[in-house]
Amino acid sequence: MGKVDLEMTSPLLGEFMGTLVLILLGNGCVANVVLKHSKAHGSGWIVITTGWAFAVMAGIFVAIACGSRDAHINPAVTLGLAVASGDYSKVLPYSLAQMLGAFTGAILVWANFGPHWKATEDSELKRVCFCSVPAIRNFYANVLSEIICTFVLMFVAGAIFSRTLVSSGWAGVAGPYLLGCLVWGIGLSLGGTTGYTMNPARDFPTRVAHTILPIAGKGTSDWGYAPVPILGPLIGATLAGLLIRVLHS
Repeated sequence: MGKVDLEMTSPLLGEFMGTLVLILLGNGCVANVVLKHSKAHGSGWIVITTGWAFAVMAGIFVAIACGSRDAHINPAVTLGLAVASGDYSKVLPYSLAQMLGAFTGAILVWANFGPHWKATEDSELKRVCFCSVPAIRNFYANVLSEIICTFVLMFVAGAIFSRTLVSSGWAGVAGPYLLGCLVWGIGLSLGGTTGYTMNPARDFPTRVAHTILPIAGKGTSDWGYAPVPILGPLIGATLAGLLIRVLHS
């Protein structure tokens, strides 16, 4: 393919578009696996974790191309990096752009799988295409799992982009691929408890989309669980950001 230059770019557009692609491909992969009569139906956890890894990679590339060199595509990452650096100026604008992008991505997932919602009887399977559902519901255990997963995401990402690797030029080029592999590894190793949300934009705006969209037989949006994938990632990212700040001081 030839070179394409995007005329209208900005950091907020980058965060919006990158998060949109993240959710479209990530939640789309889940829908592909769990919704009835999809050609990928029943293909399992390996496919879901792989799909999310590619979704992260694609989202980062899109975010950068659309103007965000940061390419956080995750409010928890934005907060964690703010804690590490002491600069909180991007937290609110980036988080809003990420939330709106995730909401838009969720709507596109709904549109893409049109007749499959009605063909799928289980309302929980429909909900998991939008937001997280724990394997065993236990508030404290679920929050702890999200804290651990997000801490690993932030801390290992910090290692990937450490001064040594960045100065070599290697991490900058390979970064999106490496972060995709990191998310893949977290899903394979730790993600079976809560679905390794690690991203408030992966759950809150998509749960709103599930609430308002006319999805056949969708059942409840389970707002009682909603604090878990918000609190866990924010706490985990904050702890990682604090440790990174200490190590770099």
